[in-house]
Amino acid sequence: MTSRILLGVLTPSSNTVMEPLCAEILADTPDISAHFGRFRVTEIALSDAALGQFDNEPQLQAADLLADARMDVIAWGGTSGSWVGPDSDRKLCAQITEREGIPATTSTLALFEALRSLGVSNYALVTPYLDEVQSAILTTFSGEGLTCVAEQHLGDRGNFSFSEYSEAQIEAMVRDVARSKPEVIVIHCTNFLGARIAPKLEEELDIPVIDSTSVTVWHMLHLAGADASRIRGWGRIFDLEPAARHEDQTKTG
Repeated sequence: MTSRILLGVLTPSSNTVMEPLCAEILADTPDISAHFGRFRVTEIALSDAALGQFDNEPQLQAADLLADARMDVIAWGGTSGSWVGPDSDRKLCAQITEREGIPATTSTLALFEALRSLGVSNYALVTPYLDEVQSAILTTFSGEGLTCVAEQHLGDRGNFSFSEYSEAQIEAMVRDVARSKPEVIVIHCTNFLGARIAPKLEEELDIPVIDSTSVTVWHMLHLAGADASRIRGWGRIFDLEPAARHEDQTKTG
């Protein structure tokens, strides 16, 4: 039998970006593959109906089906924890791990781990979201000790429409916030075409650029015990060692 690493991703039903990008990111590592389960998400807003899409039960049911395929890790491939609050993501991960017996993460928790590993205190933010959602994200990030020095958002309630913005438009948003000289730039949405452009922008701007899809794959790889540095050409994130792993090694070393 061959040794494989299987990454399970819970994906919004209206997301058309994350699956193909994950496949591209993992294209040169044939022993690692990503597998997806969907549940309904069609609108990103702060209304009761929109927030209700992120009730844990549909996600847990999707996780059950992924677990049938013996995933090594399961991630919620969405950024809702950044406006609903990261405790909701932490609760979901704990429930998945208890239910399936495997590690779990989310796109938001992966991002926070990356930012902690980089040791940054400020950032710039690029999203497609509504004003109210962007404001809630800034509040959440502030609660994590992070200061936003610049932000750009498109005022869209999506979710499907997020995928229709061009890479050129997202590049322009990143260059705009880069003028404030942040320590890191975050492209925050897994249905936004940020992963391909992030490495080029990092080289151009000499600033780390973290895309939501890429950082989710990065964190899943580390939780699965894989060598993320095998992923080449997709940005600095894949050479980053998680702070949590370094701390564990320090404690046991």
